[in-house]
Amino acid sequence: MKKLMLNIQLFAAGDVVNSTTSENLSAEMKTFYDKTLITLASPYLVHDQFGQKRDIPKNGGKIIEFRKFSSLPKALTPLTEGVTPTGNKLNVSAVSATVEQYGDYIEQTDMLELTAVDNTIVEATKQLASQAGLTMDTIVRNEIVGGTNVLYCPKVANGVETEVTSRSAIDNTALLRVKDVFKAAAELKAMNAPKIDGYYVGIIHPYVAYDLMQEAGNQWMEVQKYATPENMLNGEIGCLGGVRFVESTEAKIWKDGDSPAVFATLIIGADAYGVTSVTGGGVEHIVKQKGYGNDPLNQRSSIGWKGLKTAKRLVEEYLVRIESGSTFSGTAEEN
Repeated sequence: MKKLMLNIQLFAAGDVVNSTTSENLSAEMKTFYDKTLITLASPYLVHDQFGQKRDIPKNGGKIIEFRKFSSLPKALTPLTEGVTPTGNKLNVSAVSATVEQYGDYIEQTDMLELTAVDNTIVEATKQLASQAGLTMDTIVRNEIVGGTNVLYCPKVANGVETEVTSRSAIDNTALLRVKDVFKAAAELKAMNAPKIDGYYVGIIHPYVAYDLMQEAGNQWMEVQKYATPENMLNGEIGCLGGVRFVESTEAKIWKDGDSPAVFATLIIGADAYGVTSVTGGGVEHIVKQKGYGNDPLNQRSSIGWKGLKTAKRLVEEYLVRIESGSTFSGTAEEN
């Protein structure tokens, strides 16, 4: 999966799409930015990468429409010789979502720029890039984690399983197991959920991944053993039961007071949800030099970002949420 890269030189080049800058940057600043390369949000955009992508059209309004087609029924009636059958029609339904704008900026003074030991513009850029990625990914996560297709891992004590029927009943003995992964994959297969490059994809927290790999043993295939490891997904850690797992610290965690933390593991088929793409006006990075706005003494500059984003579940049956505890449930915090 291709990572999103941001060259800080974009902040100095006025003709680059998705970048807004002052035109009076010095040659020294342009040269310095040209030598500085950072990764924009690539460790965080895990939830975003498996959605059906839609570019944000310019001047196209705030509503984005995702279209889905219903399957045709079986044609079990024999044809009559010489008679044209009635035929069928495509059943198209639309799912719409409202695009919202998000963003933030950091303002700094001329005194800070003159006296700070570190290069504050570069540091601010790194922090804002991380913030932008986390924000956009969380918007997608919060939508898809609300799916209606959910499995609760049972509590297991001394080899005895106790069924769990709600999130509030989960504790640190309700660990994610191999059979739970197989069950979720079987549910997707039963619904004819399309696969993503031949596999379903699981989004899992590192704490839950630890528990699952301990239980799976040799059934777990590490990415280093793939026939084509160069094609691994962003954040991928291994494969189990036809599900390729990607790890994210932003996998959803619920924490209610002193109760043990509950973790969501998402098992996903293709086209389960839709997202707006960062291309076509999705994210804009903005640098303002000293003197912009009401700044007669050139005392303030700023660097920031803004972006348009939305996500929408399209086919509930193509997305299974497994809720479990973890051996780390006592210390994990809600995210």
